[in-house]
Amino acid sequence: MAQPRVAIVTGSNKGIGFGIVRNLCKQFDGVVYLTARDVERGKKAVEELNKLGLKPEFHQLDIDDPKSIANFAEFIKNTHGGIDVLVNNAAIAYRNDAPEPFGEQAEVTLRVNFFALINVCNALFPLLRPHARVVNLSSALGFLQMVPGEHLRNKLSNPNLTTTELTSLIKEFIFQAKAGTHTDAGWPNSAYSVSKVAVSALTRIQHQEFLKDPRDDIVINHVHPGYVDTDMSNHQGPLTVEQGADAATYVALLPAETTSPKGDYIWHTREIVDWVNGPTPSKL
Repeated sequence: MAQPRVAIVTGSNKGIGFGIVRNLCKQFDGVVYLTARDVERGKKAVEELNKLGLKPEFHQLDIDDPKSIANFAEFIKNTHGGIDVLVNNAAIAYRNDAPEPFGEQAEVTLRVNFFALINVCNALFPLLRPHARVVNLSSALGFLQMVPGEHLRNKLSNPNLTTTELTSLIKEFIFQAKAGTHTDAGWPNSAYSVSKVAVSALTRIQHQEFLKDPRDDIVINHVHPGYVDTDMSNHQGPLTVEQGADAATYVALLPAETTSPKGDYIWHTREIVDWVNGPTPSKL
């Protein structure tokens, strides 16, 4: 008997991730995993969806913990043998009035939003089946034009950029953030923005790698979900969670052999946006 198809959403016990799980439970033909670092919160989120008649599975996953990532990858491999949809949603953001020094904010934000994402991809990408769909959650703040320095934009948008080179650039940013020289070096004064620019740059690299992958038709895109009314936006966003989850769900369920969008930066309206040159659509 064929294995059921498998969808995974990281950081999905609340907010946009929760909305994506809810959508996938309704639209995806297979098993949907709601994951969270906190088991109690994760199980509570599953119970909420159960009340709606939806049946996601739960598994603990803390993307900031390499052991948790390894345990999860092993579980999926042994239980299902592969993955058909992976939505990399888990991320953190400091509040604007956060008391932590900017250098600390930079180090922690990039560790979770960028380096941990790479760890998740390294563990789970080998399990992707042919025709798998990968979605990396970026942001309007992840738009390349958010980086003031033209020399940095040129490096980040280089079609031949490697993960090693990107990692090196991000380590430079953290070093400069601690020294207080990051804006002089051409970076924005937002660790979250840099983390999402890095996620989008990484997605472009991963897209090129999937084009050469022997597994057929693996498609990755990066998505700006919109400015959504969640804990992360301090409930300032004008969009609902349902609206914020729409574009990510759309690209997670692209049909087989799709040619577009593919390796693209997707606005919350499902519109493809030129990540390098813009212009950015006016509505966040």
